[in-house]
Amino acid sequence: MEKRRCNFCYASGATEKAILYHDTRWCKPLHEENELFAMLILEGMQAGVSWNLILEKEEAFRRAFDGFDPHIVSAYGEEKVQALLSDRGIIRNEKKIRAAIANARAFLKIQEEFGSYDAFIWSFTGGKSIDHRLKSLEEMPARDELSERVSAELKKRGFRFVGPTIVYSYLQGIGVVNDHCICCDYR
Repeated sequence: MEKRRCNFCYASGATEKAILYHDTRWCKPLHEENELFAMLILEGMQAGVSWNLILEKEEAFRRAFDGFDPHIVSAYGEEKVQALLSDRGIIRNEKKIRAAIANARAFLKIQEEFGSYDAFIWSFTGGKSIDHRLKSLEEMPARDELSERVSAELKKRGFRFVGPTIVYSYLQGIGVVNDHCICCDYR
């Protein structure tokens, strides 16, 4: 019997990579530091474009941003910014690229303060995933009180491209929020 998925997987624009992302990564608890950073950058890059496009370009992003190692990204200078702006494999938006560098620096400061970024981001929910037990994706908000709180804290700490809607998507992407429909076999 074929497994059931959240209904957006059956939409006409759902790509093979998007379905794989849904099945294996979306709303799954993530605790690895570089991947937490990677998802933060990818979600910021997604502003104004489709998530399918980000997933199609993910490997190019990983290559261009040195595997999303925040130590390396935080040290990028103007030469690297210019190289990224000419990289046709990624989203070449100067504000987003410069935000990724600023976010790497802020990410490292959080690691110093909290021992890990993981400890910081999961502290908002006491280390537990919030399961909204949605009956349909129409019930899914674009943002909520938690994403507004996390967004405000990240902005206060110098992060960019972390508005409440981006943060809500990020929290789903790292499993702090589980918005798989209750009928989905990939919950």
